[in-house]
Amino acid sequence: MSSLLIKNGVVVTLNHDDDMIAGGSVYIEDDTIVDAGVFPDDQYPADREIDAGGNLVMPGLINAHHHLYSTFARGFTPPGEPARNFKEILERLWWKLDRALDPEDVYYSALIAVMYAARAGCTTIIDHHASPSCADGSLDLVEKAFREVGLNGCLCYEVSDRNEQGHGIEENERFIRKCRETDDDQITALFGLHALMTLSTPTLERCSEIGHELDTGFHAHVAEAEIDVDIAYEKYQRRVMDRFNDFGIPGPQTIFAHGIHFGAREMDLLKTTDSILVNNPESNMNNGLGITPILELLQRGVPVGLGTDGMSSHMISQARALYLLQRAYRRDPRVAFVEAAEILLKNNREICNRIFKKPRGTLTPGALADVIIPDYVPFTPLNKDTFYGHLLYGLSFARVGTTIARGRIIVENGRMTGIDEEAVRAHCVERAKGVWSRIQ
Repeated sequence: MSSLLIKNGVVVTLNHDDDMIAGGSVYIEDDTIVDAGVFPDDQYPADREIDAGGNLVMPGLINAHHHLYSTFARGFTPPGEPARNFKEILERLWWKLDRALDPEDVYYSALIAVMYAARAGCTTIIDHHASPSCADGSLDLVEKAFREVGLNGCLCYEVSDRNEQGHGIEENERFIRKCRETDDDQITALFGLHALMTLSTPTLERCSEIGHELDTGFHAHVAEAEIDVDIAYEKYQRRVMDRFNDFGIPGPQTIFAHGIHFGAREMDLLKTTDSILVNNPESNMNNGLGITPILELLQRGVPVGLGTDGMSSHMISQARALYLLQRAYRRDPRVAFVEAAEILLKNNREICNRIFKKPRGTLTPGALADVIIPDYVPFTPLNKDTFYGHLLYGLSFARVGTTIARGRIIVENGRMTGIDEEAVRAHCVERAKGVWSRIQ
């Protein structure tokens, strides 16, 4: 058994009462928090101690929708005319990039992105993968990256008919079964689907049959752009959520990403099926897609989470973008501030607690020992009533000095431990050059 004591911090418990404990400590054994509060340093003899130096000590952050395979797109300009709409963005960039990936690209694009997530204080990622030229075994490569860094991951493969009918079904089934056999809860899986616009009836039937046989949730894009809504109606005379519901896809463990072009019926169906909707504000703005009706979804009691959709691995900036975007759209400076912070800190936690076995996102006994220490000592009063302001206006710009995942220190003094960052970055530059050269 290994043990770790974090002392002399402002402990942000995110417990039921949102207690913040000045001069607090957190004691960890193996991958579990044993105690958090004020107690003598010698109460728990530990293998190692960390002095937080008065900084905040808080739970690791969670990304509820990511695309690690997109990492090598940074700085790349697709050939030809700029894309004018979402369909062209997919056809000219993302569907060319994912086809260009080989197995080593899959591994390194995941590795560098997971490293940067750890450096940004993110300790759990729910990812949605695609690599049509090397689908078989690709989730094992992504898993390898997670295990080498030390983060928690929920993985899936994006089933789509765009290259061949039902492409990716077998990879989902294989990996879900593997995770069930491994059963260590660091890596788990959902059944990935692209979107209705690329899924035929036979494919949805097969995915539904296998998914229900495995008793797993799904992870799909929904109503991200008007084209998804239009195709569902033109081909099947169905709204997008109605069509997913026809195949039994919604449910408490199913994640739908985006939901920008939802009407009241879709929002109500999310509620009645207790399905999850994950907002990705920076990605939606970047693609010129519109604004997810977050406040309406919350008012209906829909579990709303927050992700990056591959734009970055920095979660606090997503919460900041969510609330600013909602205020600008509604022209109302009274809305979305508390909601954005709670979606990040509390809703993402509850989403993970549906998918993973061990609870996380809180510094309380029995929780997973995912802890971060940002380099942030406030210059205005900090307590549970002011914390969200510090989160969105201060912590969004602060370096994370220490990241602990599953009780293991993986970032120390802002640097990865056990990984040669410079060597990985240099190798990624060469891999990216190769990917770019294959995109025509």
